[in-house]
Amino acid sequence: MSIALNLDHAANAARPGARGKASLVGLSRPDLAAALGAIGLDAREAKMRASQLWNWIYQRGVTDFERMSNIQKGFRQTLADNFMLDRPEIVTEQVSSDGTRKWLFRFRDPVNPNMPPVEIETVYIPEEDRGTLCVSSQVGCTLTCSFCHTGTQKLVRNLSAGEILGQILMARERLGDFPGGVRPDDGGLVPAPRGSGGSEGDSRAITNVVMMGMGEPLYNYENVKQALLIASDEAGISLSRRRITLSTSGVVPHIEPAGREIGVMLAISLHAVRDDLRDMLVPINKKWPLKELLEACRAYPGLSNARRITFEYVMLKDINDSDADARELVRLLAGIPAKINLIPFNPWPGTNYDCSSSSRIERFADIVNAAGYASPVRTPRGRDIFAACGQLKSETERLSRKDREALAG
Repeated sequence: MSIALNLDHAANAARPGARGKASLVGLSRPDLAAALGAIGLDAREAKMRASQLWNWIYQRGVTDFERMSNIQKGFRQTLADNFMLDRPEIVTEQVSSDGTRKWLFRFRDPVNPNMPPVEIETVYIPEEDRGTLCVSSQVGCTLTCSFCHTGTQKLVRNLSAGEILGQILMARERLGDFPGGVRPDDGGLVPAPRGSGGSEGDSRAITNVVMMGMGEPLYNYENVKQALLIASDEAGISLSRRRITLSTSGVVPHIEPAGREIGVMLAISLHAVRDDLRDMLVPINKKWPLKELLEACRAYPGLSNARRITFEYVMLKDINDSDADARELVRLLAGIPAKINLIPFNPWPGTNYDCSSSSRIERFADIVNAAGYASPVRTPRGRDIFAACGQLKSETERLSRKDREALAG
């Protein structure tokens, strides 16, 4: 059984580009100061005001300039006249029987407000001691991985840094994670709030972020980079970089820069141990085959036993789940500090794949464990609301060039 909440937020109609206002969400500190300089502040005051705004936006979760009590009232109005602190519109919110939550978020085009809105899905996975938010980086996906439901939706566009952060901010708001917030009471599991007095009394609802939602993060590198640097900023959302994981199907040229410039944990969607099979399951392998991918993993900055790479491996019946596959996986990863997540395949309408049996998955895990690798079997979550791994898919479709030109004109 699942709970579905349809939310129509007319107040969210204003979006970047509307009425000439720019969004401050997603700007770097220098860009935020520059935006303030553009409305007349000198460099010193712009830097000071940028620090104040940073705190209000990311630590306090404020979306109304009028609530910024340490800023003079007149300047608050100036900010409201020139800028927005926009969040995505919530189209639907669903709560699974296991406590998993899925939001369908709607965004307006950040450049052309006349373009139709786009929609993406974001998932919150609660456990007793942590809460993980699965964030999308693109509308649709270009990779067409054959076992993934998201891959059946064409790529529409990249999400901006502000739209990536907007998912985190809106989820924190819905989960009561900002000061003064209230945890939802609709039956979903959420870690205990701050100051509750329990053993987890100082925990956040969202403790971990994984870039494993819709899209390939490394095909939207600059926006993902900026969003994650803001998310990990100690004066902002302040997530530890060891609690942020970026998952890629293998965009090799961006793997080393991601480690050096962003410094978060890395996950690789592997799913096969032979190039011929991976070419079919994960077509990006035709461009960057296994040898190149694993060389990039071995060179990942900061790689160590304390900072292991996670290899994700979906278990497909009679496709990639044999004992020989398990032994080859161990051979391929030799010398790489790694954890191997075995993911039972999550069926979706129209798929041609089946999930490996429990006994086959256990046997595969035994072989990997015996070689010294942690190989937890990921418990499927949110299946009843299509929120499980590989199941995310919105209804947004790509517009024809003719339609885009007509709207832009």
